[in-house]
Amino acid sequence: MKLNIIKQRGLWWGISIGLVLVSLVAMAISWQQLGAPLKPGLDFAGGTRLQLTRACVTTDSCTEPLELADVRQVLGDQGLDSSSLQLLGEDQQVLSIRTRTLTVDERAPLQSALDEAIGPFDPGSTQIDTVGPVVGKQLLVAGLLALLVSFAGIVAYMSLRFKLDYALLAILALAHDVIITAGVFAILGLVLGVEVDSLFIVSLLTIVGFSVNDTVVIYDRVRENMKLSPGSHINDIVDSAVNQTLARSINTSLTTTLPLVAIVIFGGPTLKYFALALIVGFVAGAYSSIFVASSLLALWRERTGQAYSDDPDLAEAQPETQS
Repeated sequence: MKLNIIKQRGLWWGISIGLVLVSLVAMAISWQQLGAPLKPGLDFAGGTRLQLTRACVTTDSCTEPLELADVRQVLGDQGLDSSSLQLLGEDQQVLSIRTRTLTVDERAPLQSALDEAIGPFDPGSTQIDTVGPVVGKQLLVAGLLALLVSFAGIVAYMSLRFKLDYALLAILALAHDVIITAGVFAILGLVLGVEVDSLFIVSLLTIVGFSVNDTVVIYDRVRENMKLSPGSHINDIVDSAVNQTLARSINTSLTTTLPLVAIVIFGGPTLKYFALALIVGFVAGAYSSIFVASSLLALWRERTGQAYSDDPDLAEAQPETQS
């Protein structure tokens, strides 16, 4: 299979622009409805999360799934109407409640009321997580700072290894991957109530590292081809470079994604969304490295009069126009 990336670059860019626009619109809607571009989890918003599991082994109270209306009635009596609820497990016998930060004196009556109204719950399976609003804000700021530092490090590395224009175009492709991943989770937050936590920031950092590695391989091949074929136009060089690395890019992405699919299916609610973010980011990264970063480099070099190698040693071999 041989791809003609440059000839069909309008199609590749159209797909990318469409996906980015959909992602930005989803984040804008999320901001309007939820107050944030993505639905923040406990790590970032702060508060208390109670996870209670019905004592199904020792009692016969699990013939029917839990009813959220009954839970809301109990929470309303405790003055916690604005709490977020979620039923977990195949039989929907696990109740997750995210609410404002509760003290021990506030939590104990709530658990007793829930246990009496819709329980009993297994005390050995109860999970309680509390994150203060200040800590949550610090985690969010630290995560975003780590992302910005990684971008700056990539620009410095690629500027030294290649040139500044290579680095900036690679960052543009990485931004494409991050925005699309965030957009998918904005949609999941609006439709399914999926929240993002500190693991989501970890997934974004992993996506950035994986995607830039693929872009570096293609750019490296472009540079080598420019040295080997100084009379060739940048469009031909980029097409050759992409096709020479295409099998590697596809095989690497597939072998990385397959285990993640297994985690999505069998990994449980926490790892499931972490693996899903990686899958979306890796697929977007493979696409942007092959179709976006390479074609943007060709366009930039052509528009700035660098369509042929600018290596001084090869200058005499360069033709004046594209053949």
